[in-house]
Amino acid sequence: MSVYILGISAFYHDSAACLIKDGEIIAAAQEERFTRKKHDFGFPIQAISYCLKEARVSPSDLNFVAYYEKPFVKFERILETYLAYAPLGLRSFLKAIPAWIKQKLWISEVIRKELNNYKGKIIFSEHHASHAASAFYPSPFDQAAILTIDGVGEWATTSIGAGKGNYFELMFEQRFPHSLGLLYSAFTYYTGFRVNSGEYKVMGLAPYGEPKYADLIQEKLVDLKEDGSFRLNMRYFNYCAGLTMTNKKFDELLGGPPRAPETKLTQKEMDIAASIQVVTEKIMVNMAKYAQKVTGEKNLCLAGGVALNCVGNGKIIKESSFKKIWIQPAAGDAGGALGAALFVWYHYLGNDRNTRRDQQDFQKGSYLGPQFSDEEIESFLIKSQISHKKLAADQLPVIVADLIDDQKVIGWFEGRMEFGPRALGARSILGDARSPEMQALMNLKIKFREGFRPFAPSVLREKAPDYFDINCESPYMLITAPIKSAKRKNLTLEEQAMRGIDGLKVVRSEIPAVTHVDFSARMQTVSKESNPLYHRLINAFYRKTGCPVIINTSFNVRGEPIVCTPEDAYRCFMRTNMDYLVMGSFLIDKSKQEKQKMSDKAAGALALD
Repeated sequence: MSVYILGISAFYHDSAACLIKDGEIIAAAQEERFTRKKHDFGFPIQAISYCLKEARVSPSDLNFVAYYEKPFVKFERILETYLAYAPLGLRSFLKAIPAWIKQKLWISEVIRKELNNYKGKIIFSEHHASHAASAFYPSPFDQAAILTIDGVGEWATTSIGAGKGNYFELMFEQRFPHSLGLLYSAFTYYTGFRVNSGEYKVMGLAPYGEPKYADLIQEKLVDLKEDGSFRLNMRYFNYCAGLTMTNKKFDELLGGPPRAPETKLTQKEMDIAASIQVVTEKIMVNMAKYAQKVTGEKNLCLAGGVALNCVGNGKIIKESSFKKIWIQPAAGDAGGALGAALFVWYHYLGNDRNTRRDQQDFQKGSYLGPQFSDEEIESFLIKSQISHKKLAADQLPVIVADLIDDQKVIGWFEGRMEFGPRALGARSILGDARSPEMQALMNLKIKFREGFRPFAPSVLREKAPDYFDINCESPYMLITAPIKSAKRKNLTLEEQAMRGIDGLKVVRSEIPAVTHVDFSARMQTVSKESNPLYHRLINAFYRKTGCPVIINTSFNVRGEPIVCTPEDAYRCFMRTNMDYLVMGSFLIDKSKQEKQKMSDKAAGALALD
């Protein structure tokens, strides 16, 4: 009889659910995709419902439910932190306590109630053990070093360990309040972006600046050791006792108060972003080198929210001695649901684990979310009286490639939705990477977001070495690599001298729409094995144009989660300046749709961050 294990993460940010059957990942999804609330932290009842439906089981069929951390240990840390800073932490303590008393201390009861009085066993994994399990068990490695880095779990903020077969051990940890994730979030707050949401904006802003503050950060804020461990000077931070990340001493050190959200970005914010990015990369590389030293392993597995820092990941590949690395696509808290379930199957139950000789991972391309048949899509289109055209299977990639070549922007809704924050060719917006104007067009008229934000390229896996200076695959868009020198443009002295946002005006390579101002790109390598249709599309574009690279950005607008359903996709399509929408076998032409006015509520949502 099969064993079903449901993994859950909830109540902090990015709640999610995952279902595994006899060790195989059947389904996984974030709650935000169903509720349409970005970073939804509520109990993931809709994600759970989807996972059970995908496996055709009910709560009574579950053998175990796994929760991604230990709530009582986490509450212990909150209490001890308050007592250490009392009475300074009273406001934040009083704000946090109601949720704990009402809900977070009663996870078992909540789970049983939401799962129709589930009577089976509930296992609580430690937060960083869940991250480690999510990194190691789906990886292609029989044995590897494990590095998990995030804000904070119960007490740990970073863990180093090693895995072999079906077992792993976490040997070293860094403890709260000394946290690389919280350090980066402090600078996210200071530069005017939303904590636990805008960290990737800081990473994208960094290449526009110079690391003028890096020495100051290392001198005053971070006591960094060679093994990657460090201590923060807590005199400058407020997250232990207050409702903000930084304090007045931090402001004085950096020459003024935090940037107010939505105000104009200045060169100062760009330089600060560059500075914290450089320091973060140094710490990540030092941690990886130490993990290799103490474990002696040749392969590395990464997870935790900081593992989404693709620039830092690229530096680890370049500067460490690991032969191969594997990064969990849902590296943040959402991936903890997956890790908790796998922890029960392998670590708790002791089941065998057999890695594949072809070195393919067990994540299934991270295409683990809902999918919709042509019948379901056509039913929606007809019911909604939406003009559409059905394309033959062999026509679709060629026609869409022609549209991209004709400078059209395409909404691409195909197959199972991605698990994790990256769009990987299932819920994507596509464009021509060769166009100098496409980056600005898609940022301002499609995504409704800040103009400095770079776009990512999807490239045929077999052609990636022709365009990017990298010797490994990047199927989950989690590694930044330099553009090959042969594909770069020779810049004039005037162009080389352009700094800050003005650098956006410079055409830097043959694929300028995905080339950042430092000649880097956050690339996705696409294989015919993981996503055959998406590979055929890019290959059709390559045959037509000689370029095996297209723009791939997530199918959403600013402030909204990535689309999940055909309704979500069409709504987003009509609210933007996308030209065409492809859903299943169907092509929807914007010019043939009836004019639809956005409601005041919908228009207001576009202004959200």
